[in-house]
Amino acid sequence: MVAIGIKKLSFGEFLREYPEGKFELINGDLVKLEAIRAHKNISRFLVQAFHRESERLGLDYIVDKDIIIRTVTKKAEERGSIPDVSVVKASIWNANVTTYGAITEPLELAVEVVSTNWEDDYIDKLDEYERLGIKEYWIVDYLAIASRSYLGNPKVTTVFVYNLKEGKYQQQAFENQTQIVSELFPELKITVEQILEVSGMNKL
Repeated sequence: MVAIGIKKLSFGEFLREYPEGKFELINGDLVKLEAIRAHKNISRFLVQAFHRESERLGLDYIVDKDIIIRTVTKKAEERGSIPDVSVVKASIWNANVTTYGAITEPLELAVEVVSTNWEDDYIDKLDEYERLGIKEYWIVDYLAIASRSYLGNPKVTTVFVYNLKEGKYQQQAFENQTQIVSELFPELKITVEQILEVSGMNKL
């Protein structure tokens, strides 16, 4: 991620001045999101998988990779985040179809595909998404890039799924050929191995 700009922006200014491209608001700065193709492959795969499952079950969900959400830090600082994958109720999305504004209501599910700034996903966004009340949060560490305190030793590709229970996240970890368990999509059939295959990194 690359921070740009000189002045610190408020959340309202971030929405009004949003430039072309993909940016988040962090500490008052516009931060450009730049993902490698492997990262995008995973995001696209999950968007399609969630969309198919939502349609199959007749669920009232919108699945997208460019939804801005408003989060708040422990210090009450407003941030503008764009999860790699977002699942939101269609009734919330369509409540005001003419706005460019961010979603302020909790998403049903958010996914972050881990990059080199892995602490953002494991620490900052975990806290902010829990605070917002996002019901299910996936951290997809396909590069096994986080520290051993998260991934163990040896480090392996892991998907962490957090489900909100009484305002606090409960964590499950999935590796290798294990089928990922989603409370939002209980019949979803995706393994960690499939995600790594889709990324293309295992072919290098």
